[in-house]
Amino acid sequence: SCSRAKDVTMPAKLPVSFFSPRSAVIDLFRGQLDYAEQLRQDSEIVLYFFYAPWCGQSIAAREEIERVASSLSDQVLFVAVNCWWNQGKCRKQKHFFYFPVIHLYHRSFGPIEYKGPMSAVYIEKFVRRVMTPLLYISSRSKLLDFLSNYEPGVVGFFEFNASPQPPGYLTFFTSALHSLKKDYLGTIRFGVVTDRRVAEEISLVHSGSVYLHRHANTSLIYPKDILNFTAENICKWALENREMLIRWLRPHGGKSLLLNNELKKGPALLIFIPYNPLAEIHPLLDEITKVALEYHKCNRSQAAEPAVQHVGDSDSPAFDSSVPDAHVELSDTFPIAKSPCCNTVVLPQWHSISRTHNVCELCVNQTLGVKPNKVHVPRCNFLEIEAALDSFYLQEHTFFQVISNTIECSNFLSFYSPFSYYTACCRTVNRHFLSLIGSEKTIFQTPKVAFSSHGKKDNTQFSIPHIEDRNCFIPDFNISSTNITGLSCRTNKTLNLYLLDSNLFWIYAERLGASRSTHVKEFAAIVDLKEEVHYVLDQNQSLVGPTLENFIKNFSVLYSPLKRHLVDDPSVHFQEERVVTEVTTTTFHQTVFLSAKNVLLLYYAQWCGFCASLNHIFIQLARLLPPDSFTVARIDVTRNDLPWEFMTDRLPTILFFPHQRKEQSVKFPEDISVNLPNLLKFILHHSSHSSSEPCTKECLHKESVLQQGHISHLEREIQKLRSEISALHQAHDQLEAQLSEARREEQRLQQQKHTLEKQHKTLQLHSEQLQATYDQKNQELLEMAEKLQELADASENLLKENALLRILVASRGGKLQSKDEIKEPLQSEQTLSEDNDISLSTATAALEEKRIDNIDTMETEHSNGNRTE
Repeated sequence: SCSRAKDVTMPAKLPVSFFSPRSAVIDLFRGQLDYAEQLRQDSEIVLYFFYAPWCGQSIAAREEIERVASSLSDQVLFVAVNCWWNQGKCRKQKHFFYFPVIHLYHRSFGPIEYKGPMSAVYIEKFVRRVMTPLLYISSRSKLLDFLSNYEPGVVGFFEFNASPQPPGYLTFFTSALHSLKKDYLGTIRFGVVTDRRVAEEISLVHSGSVYLHRHANTSLIYPKDILNFTAENICKWALENREMLIRWLRPHGGKSLLLNNELKKGPALLIFIPYNPLAEIHPLLDEITKVALEYHKCNRSQAAEPAVQHVGDSDSPAFDSSVPDAHVELSDTFPIAKSPCCNTVVLPQWHSISRTHNVCELCVNQTLGVKPNKVHVPRCNFLEIEAALDSFYLQEHTFFQVISNTIECSNFLSFYSPFSYYTACCRTVNRHFLSLIGSEKTIFQTPKVAFSSHGKKDNTQFSIPHIEDRNCFIPDFNISSTNITGLSCRTNKTLNLYLLDSNLFWIYAERLGASRSTHVKEFAAIVDLKEEVHYVLDQNQSLVGPTLENFIKNFSVLYSPLKRHLVDDPSVHFQEERVVTEVTTTTFHQTVFLSAKNVLLLYYAQWCGFCASLNHIFIQLARLLPPDSFTVARIDVTRNDLPWEFMTDRLPTILFFPHQRKEQSVKFPEDISVNLPNLLKFILHHSSHSSSEPCTKECLHKESVLQQGHISHLEREIQKLRSEISALHQAHDQLEAQLSEARREEQRLQQQKHTLEKQHKTLQLHSEQLQATYDQKNQELLEMAEKLQELADASENLLKENALLRILVASRGGKLQSKDEIKEPLQSEQTLSEDNDISLSTATAALEEKRIDNIDTMETEHSNGNRTE
């Protein structure tokens, strides 16, 4: 039985150093977590940078860590650990879901994980907060600076007279580290006071007391009698009771619900500013903080006394000192000044080309008799405001003014209660004036107020504005920080304020409508997720406090004058000549509504496959319809915002806008297939509908002319089609001739192919014959070589025998010579000698003859071999 082969895996390469050898960061690239723990024992502040060598975020953060280490290496130990190598202890003991991971230790306390932006300035700021979690407050001025910050502040009072470390100080110190551990943004600042006189400024008299400062709500003192004085309890108490007037948003770049969760809380004001955490001062941030504090300062803006705050304050620039008794006249003339139920109404433009609006201040007043006497009401009843608006809009035409330099006020009775009446003071203003900032002089410098015939008349220099737009309509009420004081508590359109660093998150600003070519990365936008709208602050205006105040106030009014911002398709900048017109957000109104043509509009998206299949149908339709009467267009709904009345939840959607009744758009039925005949029937059917008024002779004549134009246009199109058909026939004949020629060429090539195949077979047979002959000759040569070898061997043997015979003959000749000298007479011996000589000569002659025969045979074989070759 065969066993399955074992898997062969290549071992991982040994890790190499991730940081430069000259870096201030100790790089444990083999994951030596135990050695890292040993290093931590000898240092007060340690930063661990856990990384994976292949991770792009780790590679990008490496340079940022080196920059922080170069500035803090003398105070902080920086250790980088490779947590990816499978043989390292870090990989075996730590199980991270992402890289890189930054942990900080303050002696034995930790780890404190940093989850902020991987930027050197932010990392260094967080490390410094860990190094000094408590800020020492030594004087009253430093205490005021500490408490005036927009971030929540926790102050602890500890006297260091009795002992080096007073009771509870280490607990308070640890609570500050716990706060950094639970909130990486560091939104709560911890300070410590050691001077009793400074502590008494915030009502701290006992050592060990902890104070939580809040701007808009009552500040708190830690309840020692209810909660145990532990670091966890102090941190939990501060986090639960902190006041978040303005919050930083720092998306980490991955998939997250951070923005969605914040925007679902209500309308949000997103402010993008360039921010450097290490800078000593932040003037723009301080100005935004001032606006946020005034916006949420509800304890000074009771609804029953809005006028007293502004005119009674001698330091307020909102009141003109040239009229010292104006507030008395104001209160005497208009008892509605202290009315709790007022709202600003912006009437629509009286003409389409006009840039003026009629703005009215509508207030609810209650009486107990015929003579109007104000009854104090603790709060504004929104039902009363709604009833007042109903009555107001029924008489809306009364308050229209073309251009007036006066403020007209009218009193009219309520239809719901005989003891209530309403007051409306209206004025004509320019549209752009609603967002003016600064203390510039306007047309309201010296207005005149006059009551209309609906009520009593009187003259004064002032009228009472709505709390949200006082500086926009009312004379001598210049913009100041007190104009929006407590506005968050007096409107049902409260904004949540958020800050984003434009150096890191400018892409979000661009998606909201910020310019990509701007040099100053400052931007503000209001996003209302519930209403599916967002508004953009004009980037031509500088992002300062008064600008933000006007932006907030214009949003807070019931009928906001802000213009909804619609996202446009940036890829379509130049409208080139196309058969089908591409519509964007900016060209939607011009192409569809202001055009004198019938418009057929297709809603599509890039991801919609069925929408793409309709392109050729719409191209054909655009070529058939007369261009002077019809426009075929399309709009990408994923890249362009549309007015809510024209939104759709299904793609593709086809709408037809008749040229005389653009507001009566018709949707192509969904149960009918989308093809050219059906679209033509649909367009002709709805474009030929007569209006509700009877058609005159002139109308009939225009209609007949239009129909005749349609007929002539269709005839021209038919003629074009006929010419195209004839051209297609000619092209068909040419193709037929080319095909027949190609067929003949194919037959000729087939014949050549067969001839070549026959020649190939003949050559192949001849090649086989040659191969057989070659094999035969080769065999014969081998046999001849063997015979030649045998002959060579035989010749060698004969040569050896010949040499022996010569030696023998020489010896026998010597012996015969000696016998002749002795001359023995023996006959027998002579006879024997003669016989021997005869036999010897006979043998010699035979051998010589045999040698000659062999030589002749070898010469014959050699000549035969030469002839064979």
